[in-house]
Amino acid sequence: MKEKEQLIIDGKRLDGRDLMEMRKIEIEINPLKNAMGSATFKFGKTWAVAATHGPRAAYPKWIQNPESAILKVRYSMLPFSTWERSKPGTSRRSIEISKVVNDALSNVIFFDDYPKTMIEVFVDIIEADASTRCAALNAASIALALAGVPMADLVSSCSVGKINGQIALDIAGFEDNYGEVDCAVAMIPHEEKVLLLQMDGIVSKEEFIQMLSIAKEGCAKVYAAQKDAIKQAYRTVEAD
Repeated sequence: MKEKEQLIIDGKRLDGRDLMEMRKIEIEINPLKNAMGSATFKFGKTWAVAATHGPRAAYPKWIQNPESAILKVRYSMLPFSTWERSKPGTSRRSIEISKVVNDALSNVIFFDDYPKTMIEVFVDIIEADASTRCAALNAASIALALAGVPMADLVSSCSVGKINGQIALDIAGFEDNYGEVDCAVAMIPHEEKVLLLQMDGIVSKEEFIQMLSIAKEGCAKVYAAQKDAIKQAYRTVEAD
């Protein structure tokens, strides 16, 4: 069925985008006043909100690391985030994505600066239209920065895939369901260091190299949007 779905018509995708065009990126800074740092990140209809708490003393004490902080990430999709109501609570998928987000962010945080503490990141998907783990990572990275957590850099993420035999940037929901390949990539853009790469589907070596190159460009666009949003937050503080 996937191969019969027409996802590209007259060179345009079903949502009107070119193959190398990302959905509109929208970022809101510190929407949650009770968090130390928070952010929303949108790829089109995909909408993630992240909140950071910490670094603060880790409890119970037996979980404390005397030499570094501990990062705890919880990713969840709200029951109304998809057309079919999802079951509330923890699922295998939420556990898996929580882990990959944690692993990616752990590459940039200076844990040694805050021994015996815990940094908690909560990410909820308000609306899902594919690329939810990418949006979650982008929102979480901004929230950590706004909370003042010391990091080497931001983590930026986007998806890339193959639809109707052609490589495309930023896969949306219908393309995820009926395309041939979907791949989530997270990077430290200025280092071109890949922190996350998860792919569903089969591609040739040449296609994979092309996809990675396109994902690098997409992550760079996300990175620029993240930095602009954080700068705007500090401009607002200065103005106040």
